[in-house]
Amino acid sequence: MTELTPLDLAHAAMEAAPDDDAARLRFFERLADSELFILLDKEPEGERISPQVFDTGEGQFVLVFDRQERLAQFADRIVPYAALSGRVIAQMLAGQGIGLGVNLEVAPSSILIPEAAMGWLAETLSHAPGEVEASISEVRPPKGLPEVLLTALDAKLATAAGLAQTAYLAAVTYESGGSGHLLAFIGTTEGAEASLAKAAGEALTFSGIEAGALDVGFFAASEEISARLSRVGLRFDLPKVEAAQSYQPQMPGSDPAKPPRLK
Repeated sequence: MTELTPLDLAHAAMEAAPDDDAARLRFFERLADSELFILLDKEPEGERISPQVFDTGEGQFVLVFDRQERLAQFADRIVPYAALSGRVIAQMLAGQGIGLGVNLEVAPSSILIPEAAMGWLAETLSHAPGEVEASISEVRPPKGLPEVLLTALDAKLATAAGLAQTAYLAAVTYESGGSGHLLAFIGTTEGAEASLAKAAGEALTFSGIEAGALDVGFFAASEEISARLSRVGLRFDLPKVEAAQSYQPQMPGSDPAKPPRLK
């Protein structure tokens, strides 16, 4: 039996509870975070790709698969493809009137996602919580946040390798008198602030939590506030970055060590 993928499991949970909004959100989160292999109608030209578009009675769709073997099984021949994250594909399809066919006919997660749902996903992925600029007067341990949010933050930050040294979640009071919870990133890599804010925003959104429930801040390790946060905050360690690898698209069957599975 073929091993179930995270997308398979999220799809099964969604199908088992059709009225559960949280299960649907988790499926879309897995879709956005997954590396997907998109079927092309011709070889990539530099960074430009041309997805193959299929006309159906339910509209137009491009096809993606979460494993190369699944793409090869569907195509039953050597075909051009590209590997992109689900979030990039959602942004690429936004406003194009094109939906997404996922693992069609080759996996338990086979599903047609209409263009309206892909538009919603693209818009949702663009949201980010507000970045804190106000001065902080008091820092306390986090309190009252749902476990689903803490789990989502842990999973999301595990994908942010090399973007910051660490992060702390704490309850804070600002000098302006306002209060709330803050996700503070310490030792952020230059230019990574927007990506980290988006990651935090996605954890909120796909947990079903209102965006206003969390602020995001960025601090140097040498700042006094960083030491205060380390004493009372809930710590998240971000993975260290691995050696950079450039992706070169390959057609299934072109690597002798990895033959595709065909019918």
